[in-house]
Amino acid sequence: MARIALRYVCQSCGAAYPKWNGKCEACGAWNSLAEEAETTAVPGGGGVSARGGRVIQLEAVTGASAPPPRLLTGIAEFDRVCGGGLVPGSALLVGGDPGIGKSTLLLQAMTALSKKGQTSVYISGEEGVEQTRLRAKRLGLEGSQVKLAAETSLRDILTTLEAATPPAALVVDSIQTVWSDNIESAPGTVSQVRACAQDLIRFAKRRGTALILIGHVTKDGQIAGPRVVEHMVDAVLYFEGERGHQFRILRAVKNRFGPTDEIGVFEMTGEGLSEVANPSALFLGPKEARASGAAVFAGIEGTRPLLVEIQALVAPAGYGAPRRAVVGWDSARLAMVLAVLDARADLGISGHDVYLNVAGGLRIGEPAADLAAAGALVSSLLGVVVPADCVLFGEISLSGTVRPVGQAEARLKEAQKLGFKRALVPPGVNGPQGLALTPVATVAGLVDRLRAT
Repeated sequence: MARIALRYVCQSCGAAYPKWNGKCEACGAWNSLAEEAETTAVPGGGGVSARGGRVIQLEAVTGASAPPPRLLTGIAEFDRVCGGGLVPGSALLVGGDPGIGKSTLLLQAMTALSKKGQTSVYISGEEGVEQTRLRAKRLGLEGSQVKLAAETSLRDILTTLEAATPPAALVVDSIQTVWSDNIESAPGTVSQVRACAQDLIRFAKRRGTALILIGHVTKDGQIAGPRVVEHMVDAVLYFEGERGHQFRILRAVKNRFGPTDEIGVFEMTGEGLSEVANPSALFLGPKEARASGAAVFAGIEGTRPLLVEIQALVAPAGYGAPRRAVVGWDSARLAMVLAVLDARADLGISGHDVYLNVAGGLRIGEPAADLAAAGALVSSLLGVVVPADCVLFGEISLSGTVRPVGQAEARLKEAQKLGFKRALVPPGVNGPQGLALTPVATVAGLVDRLRAT
């Protein structure tokens, strides 16, 4: 009897070792090596072809000047994040915390697609067909023409799909539950996830089906399984939000057919996920109740201008080292802004406890939020209120100067559309008529402006 060769594979990065180690040398993860049987078979399509390939010039490709066709689901926020709809033959990976609404969103999207006459298939490896049907009934989707299946065997899934007309869209929920009998390891391991994803993507590209894979998320917030799966797919979407909060954010972190960092905003209701038509209103507090320590930031998420309220509380340190608590922003960026305010504006803010929060559960990553965060901090420290009809944006350098940022005109147009009358901006910024712009060259100038209000 032939002896099965064993190896130890890291479940975080996919690196293989001949013997067990406590730490993966490739990614640094501890206790992540699992024993798997070594496979020697070449996957389908991976062998050397005797016919060889054909190399042609780019301009000779038929239809190269036309954009790829799109499948519009009718859910505008979902289509926006995908780059304008689903591309036939593409593969998407959707990740998110358990219970955040991934299955609900995709079941609604497949139902909307089927109402347009497109064939859509939803394969669940975690729920039975009856459970999925009950969930669809709860969401008001009883008349849906979506084809359902409860299966985890990759061979059975591909055999069924190959025997019928290829669907326009295919959802696999989730990729960690699918297993291949060609791989001698448990479902959810690196080898299984990689092999199953590769075969499903090959089917989608060969038959022109838009494939959507749902992925589990680890405690660190990353999609479980090897990172190579993220490189194999065409787009990676993350579904974010707190389970106790009714709002959800769908964010694109990779997209070969559209912009990255695009977001879609949804609200969880008793009838499923509904679109939020005006996300800026979601992240803004009532103007009548505006207190010190609040400033409105005019930001950009992907291609969409978005206004969000940044809240700050600066209080005397009770004991020991001053405390820093940040929600929705980079803590290192906050430390830099505090140091600049101390060194360039002589505020003495570093000896206080500082709490900073981005309203609505949104996370801001662009440096253009520096000026708005500084405005909220100065407002709280001095006890002055930033005018309710004023927005701020600009990047703060270590010298204390305020640097210009991109897409300033789009930010200001969004602010004017929502009723804002003035803005504190970097020097040299031009805006629409009817919006009063106040250039702020340094953080010391920002402090002077707020003291004068």
